[in-house]
Amino acid sequence: MSRYWSDIVHRLVPYVPGEQPALAKPVKLNTNENPYPPSPRVLEAIRAELGETAESLRRYPDPVAKRLRAAVAKHHGIRADQVFVGNGSDEVLAHAFQALLKHDKPILFPDITYSFYPTYARLYGVEYRTVPLDEQFAIRVDDYLPANGATNGGVIFPNPNAPTGHALPLAEVERLVAGNADSVVVLDEAYVDFGTQSAIALIDRYPNLLVVHTTSKSRSLAGMRVGFAFGHADLIDALNRVKDSFNSYPLDRLAQAAATAAYEDAAWLATTSKRVMESRERLSAALASLGFEVVPSAANFVFARHPAHDAAQISAKLREKEIFVRHFNAPRVNQHLRISIGTDDECNALIDALKTIVG
Repeated sequence: MSRYWSDIVHRLVPYVPGEQPALAKPVKLNTNENPYPPSPRVLEAIRAELGETAESLRRYPDPVAKRLRAAVAKHHGIRADQVFVGNGSDEVLAHAFQALLKHDKPILFPDITYSFYPTYARLYGVEYRTVPLDEQFAIRVDDYLPANGATNGGVIFPNPNAPTGHALPLAEVERLVAGNADSVVVLDEAYVDFGTQSAIALIDRYPNLLVVHTTSKSRSLAGMRVGFAFGHADLIDALNRVKDSFNSYPLDRLAQAAATAAYEDAAWLATTSKRVMESRERLSAALASLGFEVVPSAANFVFARHPAHDAAQISAKLREKEIFVRHFNAPRVNQHLRISIGTDDECNALIDALKTIVG
């Protein structure tokens, strides 16, 4: 600590990202990255943007990402003024906390969820209250309805949820949004392309719904940092006001070109997402055969525990074999491991290692 720190820095508990091991060929199943490369069109677009002399890099990028927003709007069948673009979905979420969730009542989110939410709440001075998931790690919509006493200044949750992978059906999402007409519902759909329905189709009916997406997962662009929000034009305007009071140029030229190309190749998205989902089912079955209890997942990871072996010890023994999974030392989930879906070879290496660890 330093006497020069502000009061807010003293109070912060920063988010801890997954480890990025400095090894030649780790089996890296701890940060939910896509095991497959992005569309070939992405590299073509980056090369075209650079040209022979990289002349374009001396100029600022488009501050409103007009071409990218148009491509994304076309893909989802909405208007460009319903699309906000930011430097990764984490920045988009940060702007949502400032622009839409900071009110005089606490916001609600699950007790087991993306651990950046409480970090943002503390950073921006947003009161919050966690709502317990049920015993199967599912969200109970009734727990979030003001009619049942859950008055709030907003609601935020991932669907599918992280780190559990559990998905709420679209009809239940709509019931939650409709039941909170006086506050904003932020739906974080980082993993939506791996097995559940998006709520983007609902934004024209519900002016209080903001849907957040990322290119980091299904489109294999975690290294480019591009995220989106979809919602009523008034919500998008609020995000733009915060963005332009913070950083008018959040996305560089290469990121905009790469993300545009990725959205224009729907076939690549469908193919790679299908491969991940098929691998997820095989991995879930293999883990179950070793005695693991696996939560049904609609994401590019699985959440599992072994009733006879400590999760932290399993994680440590895997790390010795240069296989990395995520362990959260938190209430209710400290005996679970979150395992990203890798290539089939990586998943096989994991299972082979677990055979020697759990027997």
